Amino acid sequence: MTLSFICTEEMVGQRLDKALALRPEIETRSRASYLIDSGAVNVNGRPVKASLILKSGDHIEIQLPAPASTELVGYEFSLDILFEDDSIIVINKPSGLVVHPAAGHAQDTLVNALIHHAKDLSMKFGEQRPGIVHRLDKETSGILVIAKTDQAHENLTRQFKERSIHRIYYAACIGAPKTGKGTIQSYLARHPGDRKKYASVLGKDRKVQMQKHPEPSMGKWAVTHFELLKKSSGLSYCKLKLETGRTHQIRVHLSENGFPIVGDHLYGADKKIKNIESRQIQTDVKNLNRFLLHAGELGFTHPLSGEKLFFSQDWPAEITALLKSWGLL
Repeated sequence: MTLSFICTEEMVGQRLDKALALRPEIETRSRASYLIDSGAVNVNGRPVKASLILKSGDHIEIQLPAPASTELVGYEFSLDILFEDDSIIVINKPSGLVVHPAAGHAQDTLVNALIHHAKDLSMKFGEQRPGIVHRLDKETSGILVIAKTDQAHENLTRQFKERSIHRIYYAACIGAPKTGKGTIQSYLARHPGDRKKYASVLGKDRKVQMQKHPEPSMGKWAVTHFELLKKSSGLSYCKLKLETGRTHQIRVHLSENGFPIVGDHLYGADKKIKNIESRQIQTDVKNLNRFLLHAGELGFTHPLSGEKLFFSQDWPAEITALLKSWGLL
């Protein structure tokens, strides 16, 4: 559904996100921010930021999400809950669990499990992602925070946008970074040849654009800080701190820099298995049913109380044992 209108008198001089919250189809600033950040809002034919101050005569066009094609139903699944109150739920997501409904996973996702567990999640537009503020790939394990109210959703979304959220990931990689510590940055967009993948945007010189530009032609700016913790048998164990949270960000950045995540078939890990020095480890890697990326730490400010919260979670026991046998832990 497309919503098209001219800026009203009460919207003039307001930030775009606050102004859109005045519309009955949107109602809250968190929903307005969601639409703006997802590229669904144009002002005078151009995508804009939430901070844009509206002027008289501005033409606003919004692509509202279509209603959910299927009704969400509960999924009886035992959640590993680290914290819960009336505003938020913090869980330790297992590998193999898809976060929200998608092709091939209509009713067996984290969202369905959350609906079975709690009836009062932040529903936003009724799309099939109630409460979801950020996400982890299906095969990634680790910590997620979910909003139970629109107020919590808006507050957490703002914290992620302002990059005040503390997020640490751990990865086992084939190969190793050239330096002990460093930062990888680029614009990420859909891969030009494979729609399932993402890739860093190349400049006119066919090199990755590693400097931020005021008006990027395409893609979203992504920054990953890495630290090499250990090397063994042609593998490495890395700690990763996210400054931004783009789709497949860590996977793309590590792969493009020569040390893909163990088990990440989509981003070229299979081609490097031969570089692993141990035949037994090669066999272990081939038998994996996931790639080895784990969201180990999450810290944020509670959206209602203002309390600083911090959570840490180890790898699943079977992966911890495997990493120890490989000499990485």
